[in-house]
Amino acid sequence: MEKSPLFSPVLIVGCVIIMVSFAIRASFGVFQIPIAEEFGWLRSEFSLAIAIQNLAWGIGQPIFGAMAEKIGDRKAIILGAVIYALGLTLSAGTETPLALQNYAWLVGFGIAGTGFGVILAVVGRAASDENRSMSLAVVTAAGSAGQIFGAPVAEWLLSVMSWQMVFTVFAGAILSMILTLPFMRAPVQVNRAELEESMGTILMRAFKDPSYTLIFLGFFSCGYQLAFITAHFPAFVTELCGPILAGGVLHNMGITTTSALGAVAISLIGLANVGGTLLAGWAGNRYSKKYLLAGIYTGRTIIAAVFIMMPITPTSVIIFSVAMGSLWLATVPLTSGLIAHIYGLRYMGTLYGIIFFSHQLGSFVGVWLGGRMYDAYGSYTTVWWIGVAVGAFSAIVHLPVREKPAGLVAAS
Repeated sequence: MEKSPLFSPVLIVGCVIIMVSFAIRASFGVFQIPIAEEFGWLRSEFSLAIAIQNLAWGIGQPIFGAMAEKIGDRKAIILGAVIYALGLTLSAGTETPLALQNYAWLVGFGIAGTGFGVILAVVGRAASDENRSMSLAVVTAAGSAGQIFGAPVAEWLLSVMSWQMVFTVFAGAILSMILTLPFMRAPVQVNRAELEESMGTILMRAFKDPSYTLIFLGFFSCGYQLAFITAHFPAFVTELCGPILAGGVLHNMGITTTSALGAVAISLIGLANVGGTLLAGWAGNRYSKKYLLAGIYTGRTIIAAVFIMMPITPTSVIIFSVAMGSLWLATVPLTSGLIAHIYGLRYMGTLYGIIFFSHQLGSFVGVWLGGRMYDAYGSYTTVWWIGVAVGAFSAIVHLPVREKPAGLVAAS
């Protein structure tokens, strides 16, 4: 039998949408200091806006997942793109923390409509069984590719225009994604048993399954760690590495400011994660997904602990970025693939969206707590160590997961 091709129009369009959406999302940490300095805001006020954005993303993910399964993937994505652009445009005109925090709800819901929950589900349905894990990894890696250039592009745009104009440019970029949607036509590759079961039946089966609860709990630390680093790492680097950066190898490479180093660090995380995520997708087709997830969370825990215990220098920032980046989004194709394997493809978007809500609860806590702790103590150290603890917890809770279909007839 001839093998199905990995790359398809659905996969390519999904990669483009994720890449643009995540490039913009990954750049928000670069705006923290410019906005706070212009208006004299506390660090916690900007952090709360990003935390709300992540929470809205988590709330919106199962909603958009269910919407895509009811009215169609493309309609859900168009709605998400419009909401995303509207949130960015309104944010560009804000002058108070409360206004920015209110508009963050729109941005978060927009990310949900153009993010993993919808895109992974449509790509998963379009992919063959032998290509599914790798297809999910390719789309996830596209998100990392967006992260590679998102923060540096934002940093460059801030050097030639105001942050308000940058937000407006980003809104235009989000709307331009709609032009690719005519090429996204995914067949519904599910078996007869899945088609006959209602969403309520599948949801009740998942909610009663302890494995679903364990996956839900385990995804919390992923959101905590990623969102905290994305939102606070540029500022963290700027403040700790400033006196050290002048001169040296990095200075000679053109990294002459700490804000540039912070943007480069986020970019390096994305670059390293392209390889790490593709490797996770390859491994997910061959090895137990739950053990791979436990290993990734263990690796993150060790990397974060070693980094915070060592002196913080530009070199250690670069090493940490590459090491953490190699595991950054590697959990996503494995977690979404695990959901598809256990509960089927028919309602994968909704089921993964609910799991993703846990991820975004972690994101909310990580971003908000980072700003709160910094304002209270002038340091991020406690927040880092909480991240280490929840990472270890996630590594442990994946071990008892029962990695087999939950009552579904295997696809014929």
